[in-house]
Amino acid sequence: MTDRLDIQQVLDQSELIRLVRALQPQHPHSSRLFGDNIKPLSAEQIARLRTQGCDASNWSNIYVTEGFDARTVSETHFEGRCVLGALSETHRLASGVRFPSGIHNATLIECEVGNNVLIRDVSLLANYLIGDGAVLCGVNEMIAAANATFGNGTEIALGIETGERAIHAYAEIDVSLADRLARALPDSDLRHTYDELLRRYLEAIALRKGYVGPGASIRVCRRLSDVFIGEAAVIEGATAIVNATILSNREEPARIGDGALIRNSLIQWGCEVTTGAIVESSVLTEHSHVERHGKVTHSLLGPNTGVGEGEVTSALLGPFVGFHHQSLLIAALWPEGKGNVGYGANVGSNHTSKAPDQEIWPGEGMFFGLGVNIKFPSNFERSAYTIIATGVTTLPQRVEFPFSLINAPSQTIEGVSPAYNEIIPAWVLSDNAYALARNEAKFRDRNRARRTRVAFEVFRPETVDLIKEARRRLQNAPQKSAVQPGGRILYFEKDIPGLGKNYMFEASRIEAVETYSFYLRFYALRGLYRRLIASEIGDIQFSDPETILTQPAETVEWAHQLQTLNEELPNRSVRDLLGLWVEHHQKYAESVRLSKARDDERGSRIIPDYGAMHTRVDDDKIVRRIAADQEEIKTRVETWRNG
Repeated sequence: MTDRLDIQQVLDQSELIRLVRALQPQHPHSSRLFGDNIKPLSAEQIARLRTQGCDASNWSNIYVTEGFDARTVSETHFEGRCVLGALSETHRLASGVRFPSGIHNATLIECEVGNNVLIRDVSLLANYLIGDGAVLCGVNEMIAAANATFGNGTEIALGIETGERAIHAYAEIDVSLADRLARALPDSDLRHTYDELLRRYLEAIALRKGYVGPGASIRVCRRLSDVFIGEAAVIEGATAIVNATILSNREEPARIGDGALIRNSLIQWGCEVTTGAIVESSVLTEHSHVERHGKVTHSLLGPNTGVGEGEVTSALLGPFVGFHHQSLLIAALWPEGKGNVGYGANVGSNHTSKAPDQEIWPGEGMFFGLGVNIKFPSNFERSAYTIIATGVTTLPQRVEFPFSLINAPSQTIEGVSPAYNEIIPAWVLSDNAYALARNEAKFRDRNRARRTRVAFEVFRPETVDLIKEARRRLQNAPQKSAVQPGGRILYFEKDIPGLGKNYMFEASRIEAVETYSFYLRFYALRGLYRRLIASEIGDIQFSDPETILTQPAETVEWAHQLQTLNEELPNRSVRDLLGLWVEHHQKYAESVRLSKARDDERGSRIIPDYGAMHTRVDDDKIVRRIAADQEEIKTRVETWRNG
């Protein structure tokens, strides 16, 4: 982690700053939307407006563009300086329902209205720029202060409810920077540099008016105050939006739906806040969503992350966190994301008759099962893709074994606290490979983020290094004699660091070492296979393939894979390694198939028509794809080895 932050690069890449700069007037009397292409109302136009129920405190302050037709405005009161565009086209309000542009039954104060805008039944619209083709219908009140920052600079208490990790956010902040800031000390260079970035950012977006972008639609809303609404955003039935930026464009429209409440928050491209959701003092990064009465407070949601029905407070969530039931997550730093919070999960025991100043660091891909209770502080950062089983209560602890299962004790063990759980390292790899394969495919298919790079593959240098370290600690476990009736050996944190407040059986240790070792080889052999494909050696019937193991690595990833290959399978020829790759992928494919088949078998025993209503293993697209990969690997490797 580095403290380096390029302020100028951030400012130069800001889409919001570019838009605000384009809206700055050329001189004090020009229009922000039309430049100098405006003129005062004619006497005839004023007379026509009056006959249609319009009035103004000073008609000389009302300006229009060429093509303005006074017949398109009725029952409207104007205060201060207002500019009106040409209102001639019609709007599609619903399937088969169109309505002409115009301004009807409204009060406008210090506003500029672009071409072909529809404003109808708006009780008060003050100090806004309304872009071309926008629709405002049925809005009670929409006001912007001249010094509005649209939620930028809002303090967000990430990680700890009491604010020790708080950051001041801006509209285009991402998960990585927010995480770095939350972990940085108050006097760090990063914090000081960021303060300067934020100061310059706020200065650059000082619009002195609210904004509604071209093609945006705002309908049947009670209150909007100090908001910046991007192009093509759709806001329908919102209760209130106060001090907020909503970034949006035609390819990635933001959507705010029925009963939503947004306050002091920043909403990025493609996000949705719908069906009674509440977002306060938070950031929703691109294509995340909150729905079905979900509540997000003092938090940041990563790309493609969704919260429905539950509560998230003081949490930083990375991409693809699933949170779609009544559950609770408080004070979490989870930048890697890609996990799940099950129904009834209470990941929020951050204070017990003390201050709410404790926290949790979940690992990538972590799964909190139904009804779990996670006591704080807890650190699972080095336990990627670990599952906390249904109904488990965990003690405050640090666990450092990736792909584990933490389950409630299945038996009473003499001398072991009943509060301790059983941990089975590498269980997800050995018994649930289908879930990992499915997640990789699901994240690739569902990813809509354009500005954030999401790593989809489970096995990559970061997670593989966690496996290496976990295996090393298991291999270095102290030799123990039987400590339980029947000769069963138990290990605890004092025996093997990283087990946390859990115990592990010797059989689990042995199997975990074998499973971790298999997947280290799998990762390295896959890297070799891909390297051969990338170099197109197979197409030229290579004469000396062994050089691929001695040539300098062109990428960081291949260097890591090559190092792992030399560690796990030293002094092997490429020909032998390719044969091992076929065997390892075959075993992996079978593991994926078996983990899905077990679900089918169990389901069929319990649900009479399970086979008719559920996709069976032989028809499952994940299983079929991996089986097809295996056939391709066999064919390609055979060609290479016989070439």
